[in-house]
Amino acid sequence: MSPEAPRRMGLGRGLAALIGSGDTQDAAPGAHPADTLVQLPLDALRPNPEQPRETFAAAALEGLAASLREHGVLTPLVARRDGQGGYVLIAGERRWRAARMAGLERVPVYVRGAPPSLVEQLELALIENLQREDLDPVEAALGYQRLVQQYGHTQEQVATRVGKDRATVANALRLLKLPDAGLRALREHRISAGHARALLPLEDPEAFQVALATVVTRELSVRATEQLVRSLKKAPGPAKKPDRGVTRLGDQLTRSLGSRVVLKPRAAGGGRIVIDYTDADELDRLVGKLRG
Repeated sequence: MSPEAPRRMGLGRGLAALIGSGDTQDAAPGAHPADTLVQLPLDALRPNPEQPRETFAAAALEGLAASLREHGVLTPLVARRDGQGGYVLIAGERRWRAARMAGLERVPVYVRGAPPSLVEQLELALIENLQREDLDPVEAALGYQRLVQQYGHTQEQVATRVGKDRATVANALRLLKLPDAGLRALREHRISAGHARALLPLEDPEAFQVALATVVTRELSVRATEQLVRSLKKAPGPAKKPDRGVTRLGDQLTRSLGSRVVLKPRAAGGGRIVIDYTDADELDRLVGKLRG
């Protein structure tokens, strides 16, 4: 079904200053001058294929839908023509989804005259989501990575385009070096980006799993996570491959105490339990833990 003809809207002075002045004269159905603000039916719009955001929280959408039912869509969406009689969203997919939930038929849309390139669509979607803090750290990092790898941007160029400093972009890209378990924990908000960066130096998969489990179960602070990682990295390894049962027991004690624990059995029987600590505060904590 062909999309209905767009309804023309007048641009407010403040909005015009932001996105350019639109022509509000009448136009033939389905045709209007470039760079105008119009009312479009929701079915005429489709999502941005370069959208970096992968998840839309249902509860947040419902809250926005309730607001749109009460007040309408106050901030226009941004779209471009798709060459087939419809429009592709550049910015505002969250409002578009919420408008559907709210039962609205039309929404205000700023239609760009010069169609942006794919890289511009990605940049605009990234900027919109970053400004609203709608992206989780992994989604933001993946968006930056696409600008670097797919479109040849430098980290400096990415930072300039999305309004961030270079260190922020570099730190975000570092997060993508996390093992899958770490990325999942970050996306599920079980750890923060600060925790994730603290865990990055652990290259041994088993040590990483132990540390991640400890951070999550004990709800360690970023500082405590850094201390745990230091203790795991400097702990001396056994002279020979340890028994699996001994290793598992050491891992269990590590998770329980929140500090690296190594069991060193002797061939003749018996052995030693080595517990690492980083400072006097950590020692006090361990002593209190062991005393119960």
